[in-house]
Amino acid sequence: MHRILPSLRALCWMALHVAVLVVVLPALAWSAAAAPPAPMLAGSGMPGGDIRDYWASEKLDGVRGRWNGRTLQTRSGNRIDAPAWFVAGWPGQPMDGELWIGRGRFDETSAVVRRGRDADADWRRVRFMVFDLPTHPGSFGQRVPAMRALLRDAGIAWLQPVEQRRVADRAALDLQLKAVVAAGGEGLMLHHDAAFYRSGRSDQLVKLKPHDDAEAVVVAHLPGNGKYTGMLGALLVELPDGRRLRLGSGLSDAQRRDPPGLGARVTYRYSGLTSTGLPRFARFLRVRDDEPLVHR
Repeated sequence: MHRILPSLRALCWMALHVAVLVVVLPALAWSAAAAPPAPMLAGSGMPGGDIRDYWASEKLDGVRGRWNGRTLQTRSGNRIDAPAWFVAGWPGQPMDGELWIGRGRFDETSAVVRRGRDADADWRRVRFMVFDLPTHPGSFGQRVPAMRALLRDAGIAWLQPVEQRRVADRAALDLQLKAVVAAGGEGLMLHHDAAFYRSGRSDQLVKLKPHDDAEAVVVAHLPGNGKYTGMLGALLVELPDGRRLRLGSGLSDAQRRDPPGLGARVTYRYSGLTSTGLPRFARFLRVRDDEPLVHR
């Protein structure tokens, strides 16, 4: 009898382990499969190949958001503490989009996103403009009608698809770009009709703008002189490759009196590169403080 009991215990443990393998592991695998992939990122400049193979949409200057089917997150994966009513009834399908109030209102949008549900009334001005479906298996040309149908069925006024148009030719593309910029927009996004969604930088998704821009991190405050004596003269920023750059223009007097802190992530605008590969005519554009505040 004493020899039988250990055998029974061993059998019970084996049965328990089998149950874990049969029930828990498939559930974990399903969860991992259902999670949206890391974001797809755009290149810049005019794409190669036939321009008629692309869809064009306005590049919205808002805060990129990612809906994973349950929660709204920033590009880096931090949860956006949007009011419950804002995401109520959203589809269970993951969506990539832009939290957007309007052209030239990035700072306003960023402030709302960072405050989260504490800015409940201000969220009434925000729309989530959807530009992709990261878990859809089809090409972009197939994802466009899928987005339109998904959001039409949802019937939520602040959940809308970004308008996508096929490019007829280079002349039509130039006219569309000029019209967007003249109206206060930043530029266009071009997405290849046959492109599948994939994580990381893609040469089948490009942004087209009159000026280039990039991001850097503030590493020092350089003192001003002349009319800027006693204020900030320039920001010293570090580029992703470790090189450093001065940003002395584009700053308001208020920003010179109270400059972005060390470690702040800023966007700057430039026109081409120097012979050493550094941005030419770099000009401060804004602080990229679009990560949400921690809600306590």
